[in-house]
Amino acid sequence: MKKTITGFHAIDEILRAEKNRIEKEKSGKSSLEIFYSKEGPRVKKILETARKLNLKIEKKENYFLDSLTKALPEQLRDHRGIVLVTETENQKKGMSIDEFFAKLAEKDSAFVVILDSITDPHNTGSIIRSADQFGIDGIIVPENKSAGGFEIISKVSAGASAWVPFVEVTNPVRTVERLKKEGFWIYGADAGGRSLPDIKFPKKTALIMGSEGKGMSRLVEETCDEIVSIPTKGKLDSLNVSVAAGILFYEISRKKLV
Repeated sequence: MKKTITGFHAIDEILRAEKNRIEKEKSGKSSLEIFYSKEGPRVKKILETARKLNLKIEKKENYFLDSLTKALPEQLRDHRGIVLVTETENQKKGMSIDEFFAKLAEKDSAFVVILDSITDPHNTGSIIRSADQFGIDGIIVPENKSAGGFEIISKVSAGASAWVPFVEVTNPVRTVERLKKEGFWIYGADAGGRSLPDIKFPKKTALIMGSEGKGMSRLVEETCDEIVSIPTKGKLDSLNVSVAAGILFYEISRKKLV
């Protein structure tokens, strides 16, 4: 299935990931295509990278690019003169859940994040950028009640989803149970849990972040082995979920037993 990507940062990062894949697999073949209408400075830089990768590049009128993006959510339709078309299965984000678990099986130590019904794409994008910085091994989201598909996530994460495995699942509870069978200890992030500084995290850790307003769903929360909380001193209700995620990622990565 082909996907249409807009946004300079998102396209840049997908091309970087493709370069890395080609070098690793020793294969120059790529299904990525670039369509552009004008050569501004940012577009020229992208085209230069695309030519080095021997990608298909075509100059088209703006109305053609508009036709490629018209089915996208409104916030993604501003292509700014360049569009990338990709087969998602060629991207790290596009791996199936079985492929994802096969990768985890190769690791003695892993840190996985489950986003439970986080519907704000900007929060999801910020979380993925933090996940890239702290070396998270993968992010799992439900197909329904999430921030959107590959195009939205690619743009709002400024391309970080090209580097962080991002897997959509039909049943988060079943996925969490599968993680448990693979030796993961499941932590849910919520108020009233055990204080973050007091916990030593195991080699295989999974963290569940709940939705912006309601937190984790009941069924997902019931799968947790322990609830973890960030100690705070403020008067407001709680931290923004993406801010909380960044703090948790740092502290868990720092303290996790390797």
